[in-house]
Amino acid sequence: MIALSLAEIAAVVGGQTHDIPDPSVQVTGPVVRDSREVVPGTLFAAFVGERVDGHDFAQAVVEAGAVAVLASRPVGVPAIVVDDVQTALGALARHVVRRLGATLVALTGSAGKTSTKDLIAQVLQSKAPTVFTPGSLNNEIGLPLTALSATEDTRFLVLEMGARGIGHIRYLADLTPPKVGLVLNVGTAHIGEFGGREQIAQAKGELVEALPEDGAAILNADDPLVRAMASRTKAKVVLFGESAEADVRAENVRLTDSGQPAFRLHTPSGASDVTMRLYGEHHVSNALAAAAVAHELGLSAEEIATALSEAGSLSRWRMEVTERPDGVTIVNDAYNANPESMRAALRALAAMGKGRRTWAVLGKMAELGDEALAEHDAVGRLAVRLNVSKLVAVGGIEASWLQLGAYNEGSWGEESVHVSDAQAAVDLLRSELRPGDVVLVKASRSVGLESVAQALVETGAEGEVAAR
Repeated sequence: MIALSLAEIAAVVGGQTHDIPDPSVQVTGPVVRDSREVVPGTLFAAFVGERVDGHDFAQAVVEAGAVAVLASRPVGVPAIVVDDVQTALGALARHVVRRLGATLVALTGSAGKTSTKDLIAQVLQSKAPTVFTPGSLNNEIGLPLTALSATEDTRFLVLEMGARGIGHIRYLADLTPPKVGLVLNVGTAHIGEFGGREQIAQAKGELVEALPEDGAAILNADDPLVRAMASRTKAKVVLFGESAEADVRAENVRLTDSGQPAFRLHTPSGASDVTMRLYGEHHVSNALAAAAVAHELGLSAEEIATALSEAGSLSRWRMEVTERPDGVTIVNDAYNANPESMRAALRALAAMGKGRRTWAVLGKMAELGDEALAEHDAVGRLAVRLNVSKLVAVGGIEASWLQLGAYNEGSWGEESVHVSDAQAAVDLLRSELRPGDVVLVKASRSVGLESVAQALVETGAEGEVAAR
């Protein structure tokens, strides 16, 4: 964070200082909410959670080097006491962002936010110091903490914005007003909470409504609900996609033998070829979105193409590919799942597995409401149409719907199996995998299928040790 005294912070957040001998002492480190992340100069934000109360760690964090605690009650060590820690954190983030000279880029969408954010960050980092959301910390707490990690030399600040209802993105954009706003897509993620795709579009479009007249709205030309958001902004509109009308578009899209996308990138200032290190054709749209942002911020087509070709995955469990010594490929995409990302992952599996045996280890897609049965059934059917060799559906009733969809699509009785839990999936795969197989593991975060991928990777490592 930019250096601020405790007196300045207290004034910004409307707090009272307690047990602070010298209010002129500065916070020179990050603002954190996890006591394990404290370093000298830190401001520790004490949140009260369902199981843990951050105030209980006040003494320990100060001993570890924290300058003070942002708290909702006195804690016996230097503290700035406020009525609500989350509100105070947001106020501090708003103050710091206004002090910075950085260009703020915000993005949202139903699918692909984190992967695209990582691409944008890597492209912009090739040009100037860039701070960006770690993982998918895109809510009312994670976003301010990211913004507060920016320093005086930060030129670009890239923030992912999530929403679970109308008004959420408006609130986040008010905390950290963006100059460039990107909307990726409107899908069915969280449709059970929103009530429909039109409501999702209403929520996502709050981002472009927050942009200034001299800003830029980067919109997906291939998604009608996103493209229609052009009427909701005062900012310049830039379209990306495979449509011929897109300002930033891809031509000659193809997949390499290993399933990595390649294409010719066209921008208003030139064209250049891209071959990505990531897996799956769905990353073409993500790359075009990143390219549109970067072009608007002054990078050339050649600079963008080079950076996209060098970019890797920065966030765990998102198409994370591990090649085992025995020739088995594990694709860990278990961080989260919705119908759009599930379909994209299955298509990537099909492309990676040409001439090889493929396994789709799939679990529940959460928060689909009344659409849950139909969407799980459709994913099971798609696995058959893509000629995935075997489906392993893991979990409860949603998993049974996956298997039923596969069975009804193509007499897949022997090629699909429903198992009760992650351990049962591991046991099955350990007994049946053979060299050359490709295994995709994917489900909503609550299912915890990353444990399956990790167990399979460790099995390969154990086999290598045994062979030696």
